[in-house]
Amino acid sequence: MKIVSLLPSATELVCGLGLRDQLVGVSHECDYPPSVVGLPILTSSRIPEGLDSGEIDRLVTDQLKNDEALYDLVMTPLIELEPQLIVTQALCDVCAVSGNDVAKAIGRLPGDPQVVNLEPICLGDVLDTINLLAKAANCEESGHRYRAELQARIDTVAERSQTIGDKPRVALLDWLEPLFDGGHWSPEIIDLAGGEPCFGAKQEPSQRREWDQLIAARPDYIFIALCGFNVQRSMQDVEAFIACDGFIELQAAANTKVFLVDGNAYFSRPGPRLVDALEIMANALHPSIHSLPAGLPAAIKIIE
Repeated sequence: MKIVSLLPSATELVCGLGLRDQLVGVSHECDYPPSVVGLPILTSSRIPEGLDSGEIDRLVTDQLKNDEALYDLVMTPLIELEPQLIVTQALCDVCAVSGNDVAKAIGRLPGDPQVVNLEPICLGDVLDTINLLAKAANCEESGHRYRAELQARIDTVAERSQTIGDKPRVALLDWLEPLFDGGHWSPEIIDLAGGEPCFGAKQEPSQRREWDQLIAARPDYIFIALCGFNVQRSMQDVEAFIACDGFIELQAAANTKVFLVDGNAYFSRPGPRLVDALEIMANALHPSIHSLPAGLPAAIKIIE
């Protein structure tokens, strides 16, 4: 079966199911596992490179307000590949090619490719996408095994966290200019990791927030996990964040500690590495209870 993935989390799921040899095309943002680098690129972004975070936010806001696409399908290689299974999403037009654009393109493709839309908004949904994709790719037994492995890791963290009495208040920010809270699966990850989520709604999209709202939440810890940014790019925004008047006021009121993590790799993508994100956060919050699994990067302490 020829499989095309149009978003990074789906690419990670495909490979996690052992289907890398059937993957023939990916999105421009698919970079993990490293073996997918070099496959035909089937999407492109309309967001210019080199913009600061405020400029990106203004551009995205304007384009969505005007119902303009942020990403395009690259049709020529997509047609030539003749995929039998296309994995895409309909959850977030800011994150990947929209489901509507994919639906419009199907009529131009040879054959009758199967399309699987992934729309997870919590960890349970992410695990469900494994079974959905495994069924579409005719590897349901592998899907059951893979899901069980990830569930076991989640359960291990959850069981350890049950021993924690006084849980710290935790906020996750997935954008800094302007502030956006971490929604969808982020509050659930905080809870499982042994924290009390105080900024962001479970299973709801991330929301633009004001500084007075963050100050009122009085988090003991802030995790900065910027959507689409690695640690190096995130540092550009972190320096301005901790120097601004709002953060100075917050730290004076709550003595808030700050961790930086790779949002692009671990926290933004609704795929298997959300389990890695859980383990990274749990270790940062409670290192004496949650050891960091081998191969995972520790959260970076910005303000201790």
